[in-house]
Amino acid sequence: MSKKNNLYQLSAIKENRERLKAAATFNLSPLELVQKEYFELVVKTVLSALKCKDNYTWGHSLRVAYFCVSVGREMGFSDKEIYELEVSALFHDIGKIGVPDSVLLKPSRLTDKEFLEMKLHPNKSYEILAEFPIFQKMAINAKYHHERFDGRGYPDGLKGDDIPLFSRIILISDTFDAMTSTRPYRKGLPFDVAFAELKEFAGTQFDPQIVDKFIACMTKEQNKNEATFNLQIIQGDFKKNAA
Repeated sequence: MSKKNNLYQLSAIKENRERLKAAATFNLSPLELVQKEYFELVVKTVLSALKCKDNYTWGHSLRVAYFCVSVGREMGFSDKEIYELEVSALFHDIGKIGVPDSVLLKPSRLTDKEFLEMKLHPNKSYEILAEFPIFQKMAINAKYHHERFDGRGYPDGLKGDDIPLFSRIILISDTFDAMTSTRPYRKGLPFDVAFAELKEFAGTQFDPQIVDKFIACMTKEQNKNEATFNLQIIQGDFKKNAA
């Protein structure tokens, strides 16, 4: 047998081993495993559309997913919960596909009218995802990621524990990435300054218990001094620094 065929067989064996590992982790039947693989293909396809629309929002969504997954592990979530949280975070801004480029890509401050247009994106995320039964939970998590703990958020003004737990985690991760990311018009904040901002608004904008978990978790991540992160669904080594 040729070296090329040997490499092909080794690759196929490795791929099959990973599939069996995934099936065991999520306790899936062969049919459910195939459905999961098609599900992930849809996730990647939709995210590719977002990347074509706005590369920054795509990268932001990956980083938010990384933050969420890290916090989920800190909070002791199960593998299935971590998986749902990762997908929810990846899709939290998918509704921005429906935001006009003149608003989404505007480098300066938005007008009141433009801000109202931007505020529609959580509902649009929900509308895109809710069409697929497999995305129902993720659709709800994405819809409510701009609700505030004090009830002054949007789109429905939910308050406290009425806001889905994963939506509360996504809000903190989303805000943290926005604060620490360097954009053409401003430099990102250091982690300690961003942590102070989260603490200041804990109990009003953010769930205070999750803020504590988030800061503890991201301090550990920062101390690892790693330049990249990985996700379950989207393969690759992604930069933590949004320069």
